[in-house]
Amino acid sequence: MIEDLVFRNRSYRRFQESYKIDEHTLRDLIKLARLTPSGANLQPLKYLLSNEPVKNDKIFPNLAWAGYLKNWPGPIEGERPSAYVIILGDKAITKNFGCDHGIAAQTILLGATEKGLGGCMIGSINRENLRKALHIPAEYEILLVLALGKPVEEVVIQPVVPGGEIKYWRDEKGVHHVPKRALKEIIVEF
Repeated sequence: MIEDLVFRNRSYRRFQESYKIDEHTLRDLIKLARLTPSGANLQPLKYLLSNEPVKNDKIFPNLAWAGYLKNWPGPIEGERPSAYVIILGDKAITKNFGCDHGIAAQTILLGATEKGLGGCMIGSINRENLRKALHIPAEYEILLVLALGKPVEEVVIQPVVPGGEIKYWRDEKGVHHVPKRALKEIIVEF
């Protein structure tokens, strides 16, 4: 059921790093993204895949992990992602990627969830350093990075109380809490 899949698709930031995600699995996830809608059907997205520790080690330091968790620099060794998908925009096709990369990223993450994996969509990227580290040609715009792996953290959704905070947080047991607005707050009538 799609509701269950969406509910289980959380932004996981801690993983079982030793769990190997093979290239076949990554390619299966890109097959799903390939089928998603694209503005004017231009299909300008390209995907750089990484499931090798050496390449992963070049990607990891160029990502910011959780802006609301001020004293957390990101996952420690052993809890880092075992794979990444870097979503690129091919500027030879278009200079405006609209929301194509968001649609593709969500589709990849839903596919990963269905396979028992988890991930995190990361937009806070040191793009120039990442470009240099991986030798990404200038004709590709770095749009998003998806961190993937076998989650080792619990993420729970809780309601935002009226006037309350929307910032996610972790409790003393390391459970990650994500406040969500109530349906009646997000459907408007005029």
